[in-house]
Amino acid sequence: MIKLSLPITKQDIKKLKAADEVLLSGILYTARDQAHKRLVDLLKAGKKLPIDLKKSTIYYCGPNPKSRTSAIGSCGPTTSSRMDTLTLPLLKAGLKVTIGKGRRSEEVRRMIKKRGGIYLLAPAGCGALLAQKVISAKVIAFGDLKSEAIYRFEVEGFPVIVGIDSRGRDIFEQ
Repeated sequence: MIKLSLPITKQDIKKLKAADEVLLSGILYTARDQAHKRLVDLLKAGKKLPIDLKKSTIYYCGPNPKSRTSAIGSCGPTTSSRMDTLTLPLLKAGLKVTIGKGRRSEEVRRMIKKRGGIYLLAPAGCGALLAQKVISAKVIAFGDLKSEAIYRFEVEGFPVIVGIDSRGRDIFEQ
């Protein structure tokens, strides 16, 4: 296992290869379909975003409410391909790291390679286990969207696998 602190550096991104197993610690942000749409709308309007895309990791997740024993309820990954058209403008604006599940479109894969980014896969069906890796969780934007709001997660030992590396190698194509 490779242990990395968030935000992931350009040097770390370059070293990672498709299929590498990684444990993340630090800050990541959740964003699903509606939050992506709002972020893209803010970009188009030339307005300030609630997060710095260049230093952020976005996890495609709509967490369940906090439980008695964890900072957040179940927080498994959402299917990434649903965000593909809205991810492209975010990648162009500087986003380098995304986390989700499943394949990405060819267009997103090319953009990840072009921009020197990376796509990470969180284990599907393990939302309760992943919640145990979240130390703190706070809504930081679009609270009216409830579970689709942008949350700031502090994580420790959050398990992921490199799905697409910065050279465009895709675990689903191997």
